[in-house]
Amino acid sequence: MPELPEVQAHAERLDSAFAGAEIERFSPLSFTALKTAIPSPEAAVGQRLVFVGRRGKYLLLDVGGLTFVVHLMQGGRLRVDEAQKAKPRGGIARWRFTDGRALLLTEAGTERKAGVWVVAGDPEETEPLARLGPDADQVPATQLGDLLAAHSMRLHGFLRDQRIIAGLGRRLANEVCHRAKLSPFASTTKLDRTDVEGLAEAIGACVNESLAYERGRDDMSSSKDRPGNVHHREGQPCPVCGDTVRAVEYRSYTVNYCPTCQTDGRLLADNTTSKFLK
Repeated sequence: MPELPEVQAHAERLDSAFAGAEIERFSPLSFTALKTAIPSPEAAVGQRLVFVGRRGKYLLLDVGGLTFVVHLMQGGRLRVDEAQKAKPRGGIARWRFTDGRALLLTEAGTERKAGVWVVAGDPEETEPLARLGPDADQVPATQLGDLLAAHSMRLHGFLRDQRIIAGLGRRLANEVCHRAKLSPFASTTKLDRTDVEGLAEAIGACVNESLAYERGRDDMSSSKDRPGNVHHREGQPCPVCGDTVRAVEYRSYTVNYCPTCQTDGRLLADNTTSKFLK
């Protein structure tokens, strides 16, 4: 799933290309596309796109009094629609502009979880943004320490919980833990001041490195192309110490880590559905 860096860089590209364009029509192409009923997206017709921004993992298309909040989920993409076919493959929704251009929201696969919310007023006060924690790259070490102390859980789950801090997902959680030299299974309430400061620095560094990579591209990267030291690199040598990168696999995601860098050489396992590389 695209995380903060991918969504931020893509918002910047879309803003550069489409800010100021007048909306001619918004068309849901799937019955799952529109997640809200009021206000009607028709209210955006004739309005100009003020800017394209980001909050957490959501894209924000601001048209003044209304905001289209877009979640790409796992396989969604919002791209320029050159062909403007009546039934585009994987099509979820389309924004058509009076200058003849269009943006198309698509989603690969069959789950169709990507979608659009139309909200009036401050989008931060309305679902789905109202439930988000602060953006991960805007959390100083002192605030991060308070959040860690207030939520007793494993560190990897903490970093992925959008209600606590927003914008990080599975890849960045793996990379941040590795950069901070902390076990992904470390208890959030047992981290000391040095750990918290290192974690804050690791979040900033991992986000900035990924953002620089994304800004150098013409379009959003695929998961396999994104930079990293441990994510989906089980069986490969850790670029820091040379130990073998390991994995704990769950039904819907994988935790990757380096035993030497993060767990004092110990292998991690879960007693439910996990397995790890030996």
